[in-house]
Amino acid sequence: MSSAETTIASAKRMTEPAKFDVNRIRADFPILEHTVKDRPLIYFDNAATAQKPAAVIHAISDYYTSVNANVHRGVHDLSQRATEAYEGAREKIRAFINAADSREIILTRGTTEGINLVARSFGGKQIKEGDEVVISTLEHHSNIVPWQLLCEEKGAALRVIPMTDDGELLFHDYEALLNDRTRLVSILHVSNALGTIVPVRKMIEAAHARDIPILVDGAQAVPHMAIDVQELDCDFYVFSGHKLYGPTGIGVLYGKSEYLETMPPYQSGGDMISTVTFERTTYNDLPYKFEAGTPNIAGTVGLGAAIDYVRAVGLNVIADYEHELVTYATEALTAIPGVELFGNVGDKAAVVSFLLEGVHAHDIGTFLDHSGIAIRAGHHCTQPLMQRLGVAATARASFAFYNTTEEIDRLATELPSILEVFS
Repeated sequence: MSSAETTIASAKRMTEPAKFDVNRIRADFPILEHTVKDRPLIYFDNAATAQKPAAVIHAISDYYTSVNANVHRGVHDLSQRATEAYEGAREKIRAFINAADSREIILTRGTTEGINLVARSFGGKQIKEGDEVVISTLEHHSNIVPWQLLCEEKGAALRVIPMTDDGELLFHDYEALLNDRTRLVSILHVSNALGTIVPVRKMIEAAHARDIPILVDGAQAVPHMAIDVQELDCDFYVFSGHKLYGPTGIGVLYGKSEYLETMPPYQSGGDMISTVTFERTTYNDLPYKFEAGTPNIAGTVGLGAAIDYVRAVGLNVIADYEHELVTYATEALTAIPGVELFGNVGDKAAVVSFLLEGVHAHDIGTFLDHSGIAIRAGHHCTQPLMQRLGVAATARASFAFYNTTEEIDRLATELPSILEVFS
């Protein structure tokens, strides 16, 4: 049994129905043993990128040391094995989100590229002057700028769903935005800045009632909850590997085949072709039509290993434990005088966004770093959302299933001392 298989087998044994053993989970993440400025590392920046279990690290190493070759093009043994590993990972991804067919799984560099692919390929063909694209106030820049560029190019309009002060989208206003000119809705599933869980199933139903396709940005959802794209009935779903405990530089675009078949290629070159002459080119079948050039094979294998790992632990187990963490953190920070929380909705993922009275978010992040606590401070690539909240930036603690309530206690203990320095 390989080292990666041993770690997966360990993960299958580590979670008992009666109790979640976080210490057994933590043992699988080598970086959590490190210190920062002579203090034990507390990593609360999981919404930016998650740490990697040994199973993923070993899978990537094993690929490079025993399988490394290009895929789809060689008849020799290594190429055949690399292709099997690569396409095997695609099938794991398909099963993970319950897509109907592996042809609907397009491998990208990440969520951002997936959105840009849909914007340029679907949007470039379907959106005309006078048309409209609907997004929301909560969006990450990656789900704003591609549509801005497209609308500017086409003479279309970008419409924005408003939200409450607590960070909840106004569904009635969303319905009012949908009309005969709406060609696409593109919304996030979970807010990276506030943790708001958007009722995407309800929003998909409203869009489909008007025959409007919808893209869902699942970058922040996939690590925290089970996703079933057929049950959601979304037309496109995008996410990144590195937030799902996998490598950077690999992501997924799910698309219904009925849309992908009609969309032109996003990039051109090798592997996305069927035949090439100097006169004309014919394109490959799905999913390869959208995968030009040598892909991130090791990254894809690593993502497959990450999916194996989280499935072994159990997504429902992860969701329940992280709900306990965010509830605990919310109560702990609310009890501290001078702390203001943002995104106070009932249904949220493992994110706490906050400020200290009279202290800039960057100063909070810098002070906490000296105590070995890694958070994110800034606008979180959501500048329009920050403007809506009336702040320039927030401090954000985002949790994963390897975090503990003791670590949250450390965070809560440090915040009053920061307030004292700036008082």
